[in-house]
Amino acid sequence: MKSNIKYFIGVDGGGSGTRVIVTIPDSTELLARADGPPSALGQGIERSWRSIMVAIAHAFANGKMAVPMLSECAIGLGLSGANNVIWKNEFYLRNPGFKKIFIDTDGYTTLLGAHNGKPGVIVAVGTGSVGMVLLPNGERKSVSGWGFPSGDEASGAWLGLRASALTQKTFDQRRSESSLTESIKKFCGSNSEDFLHWLGTAQQNHFASLAPLIFQNAKIDPDARELLIKAGNEIAEMVRTLDPQAALPLSICGRLGEALIDYLPSDIKQRHQSALGDSMMGALHLIEK
Repeated sequence: MKSNIKYFIGVDGGGSGTRVIVTIPDSTELLARADGPPSALGQGIERSWRSIMVAIAHAFANGKMAVPMLSECAIGLGLSGANNVIWKNEFYLRNPGFKKIFIDTDGYTTLLGAHNGKPGVIVAVGTGSVGMVLLPNGERKSVSGWGFPSGDEASGAWLGLRASALTQKTFDQRRSESSLTESIKKFCGSNSEDFLHWLGTAQQNHFASLAPLIFQNAKIDPDARELLIKAGNEIAEMVRTLDPQAALPLSICGRLGEALIDYLPSDIKQRHQSALGDSMMGALHLIEK
């Protein structure tokens, strides 16, 4: 296969954006990279492919390389929503012409990247969240990742929903104002009508955009700090479920995950080690495997 392929392309596609890297076969040397619009499968297969192709075009432009024939490329993709078999199969069927295509969840590619394809545990936390383990026998298991709004504990959207709920209570005086709820009101709407309008149009990424306000207020607002501690405990529960013997290396991944490390229980915090690679590198592992 590799003799007919000039480029390997690794894709990390989520609800907040798409990231792409390009290498040549049997090499970890990065030729090009780029970011693009969201490509989570839940937003539609056609839109997902369009976002990915835009990001790939930008990557080759950034590397000052001509965009090759798709038949000269193998592509590995870690995509949010790839655990939905119907979406995954439709995505395969709409392959625009890549020589080889390998798809899995962005959680699994994060796991492969974090431990260089070897056994280990990750909890990836961003707009959504998921915990995954790769066991020495090759078996893999996952927890959380059930999606917005009912799942994805500790995620940005999960935190934002809870901060929003606290703020709603201040409008009808069920609780006192705090620095956190004041910040939420400034962001979403300072009166009940504006706040309701924001809620009526808010999606997963909108609620996740409230998470930075929680961190900003954590030192002065007990409610904000309590939310982050609860998120840390949710992460710990995932880790203990996936690796009850604490026998495997652990990485807490994602920008939000890294920000929550200080709020983890001490035993989990001590086990954390920085990921060796990211989801895009894990997507390249899909091709190599």
